[in-house]
Order: sequence, then C-alpha cells, then structure tokens
Amino acid sequence: MMTGLQHALARSTNRGQTLLLLLAIASLSGLAGWVLGGSAGAAWALILALALALFAPRMSPAMLMRMYRARPLHAAEFPVLHEVVADMAARAGLSRTPRLFLIPSQVMNAFAVGGRDDAVIAVTSGLLNRLDMDELTSVVAHEISHILHGDIQAMTLADIFSRITGVFSTIGKILLIINLPLLLLGEITISWGLVFVLLGAPGVSMLLQLALSRTREFEADASAARLTGAPLALARALARIEYQQGSLFDRLFFPGRREQEPSLLRSHPVTDERVARLKAMAQEPWATPRYRFAQATRPRPFTIVRPRWRMGGYWISL
Repeated sequence: MMTGLQHALARSTNRGQTLLLLLAIASLSGLAGWVLGGSAGAAWALILALALALFAPRMSPAMLMRMYRARPLHAAEFPVLHEVVADMAARAGLSRTPRLFLIPSQVMNAFAVGGRDDAVIAVTSGLLNRLDMDELTSVVAHEISHILHGDIQAMTLADIFSRITGVFSTIGKILLIINLPLLLLGEITISWGLVFVLLGAPGVSMLLQLALSRTREFEADASAARLTGAPLALARALARIEYQQGSLFDRLFFPGRREQEPSLLRSHPVTDERVARLKAMAQEPWATPRYRFAQATRPRPFTIVRPRWRMGGYWISL
C-alpha cells in the first residue's frame, strides 16, 4: 500500500520524466541543426520550434471532430454521462467542462483534443455500447486527466521538435547525395560520425516521443483513479478494450495469445502493467467509488457505421 508521500513522489517522478524527455527531444533537434549549420543551425532549430509552437495556426477541436465524422453527444441522449463529466471537470479544477462528441465506429476508443478552454472528449459508439457506466466513467476521467495535465500540448510540442529534426535529417541526406561524387574523388572530407548522428536522429526522436506518451498514460491512469475513486473500473475497461482489439478467431481459439510489439515501440504502456498498477491502487484508503449508477442509466445502443480513412491530427487516445 502506497502512502500519500509515495503518491506525491510518484507524481513528481512522472513530471520529472516528462520534462527530461521533452528536453531530450528538443536537444536532439538542436543537435541536428548544429551538425548542419553549427551554433547558428542549433539556434535556428530551437527558434523555429518555439515559433511554430506559439504562432502556427492550430486546427480547432470542432474541425478535428468533423474529420472523424463525429457529432456532438447531446445531454438529452446520455444525461448521466454529461452530469458525471461536469462533476469530474469541477473536481479536477477545470474552468470549463469538456464537450462530448460521438464517433459512430465499432472500435472501442476515446481521445481528447484541445486545451483547457476548448477541450473536447470524443468517444466511439463501440465504447458506449460495450462498457458499463462504471467503466465508461473511468475512461472519461482518464481523458479529463490528459486535459488537466496538459498532455496534449506536451505531445504537440514534442511532435514539432521531432518534425524539425526530420527536416534537418532530410536536408543532410540531400546534401550528402549531392556531394557524393566529390567524396568519392577525395575532393572533400566529412565526419562520418556526424553523418550517422544526423541520419539516426529522427529514429531516436520517435523513440523519445513514444516514451513520453507512455509516461503520460501512467499519470493519466493514476489521476483518473483518484477522480472516480474506482481504480478497478478503469482496470476492467482497459482489459475489455484490449480483449476486443483481437479478432473473433483469436479470441475463440487463442484466448491467451497476444503478439506484443517491443515495449520501446509502443505509444501506450502494456495493458497488463497498467492493470496491475490500478489493482494496487484499489487497496488504498481513498479508493471508494464516488459515483453510483442504476441499471436504467444506460441509453439505447448508439449507431455504428463502417469506418473510413481519415487524416490524422493531434490527439491522445486511451
């Protein structure tokens, strides 16, 4: 059982890891600029990243929802869920209750977009139809936690630095190809070590981004458990979502077998690890569910349509 001090230390550790990972991604971008243009190149990399973060036009949450064919989930359709979201947003200290949108897809998923002042939480029909109210409440709490901690902005900033690193790497490749005849003739010499640094920088930046995402997921799980007082509800939701990701054939004939990609290449922590942490939290004195639901609170099933390819955007998934 973890004490309050241990919880505070765990939160501080997660935030410290987030800061270190962001600094590492930014430093890698500056290193790529330095390889190409020396100290001026490094400075331009950082200036360009900050300029994009501050002044680049951002796609509004409403426009992102249109890209996913999402529509507002009105209070009359699911009044209990709206009441719970409003209460959790107030508990979390958000100045504005996030809007709820519905994506008519059978995939079980939820994600948040926007900042504290214009946040949107999107949930799929598959999620609403298959999770019970306790599980659904915990999933929404997870997304509110992402909004509360600024995870969307942190991942956006990391993505900007990574894209700049990729641009510098591409420029380096082009320059290498252009100067290849002179290199073969011995007219010019270059540091192959720096070339390999430039070529490998995008891959390292991607791994750092994935590590940052995993760190923020653990923090969002812990925060959601405290908002609802029901860590086991989130554990059940995560396990059910993981189970539904497999095909019917796999679930019938290979119920225990799941091919997992290497942990370094995952944007989310392994579900078993997340569930284990949540089960440990369930032993804490504060783990008393704050929301009680009756069977009559569930509305009729929501419509599902066939999925279509959509352009990506900045979002945080469960």
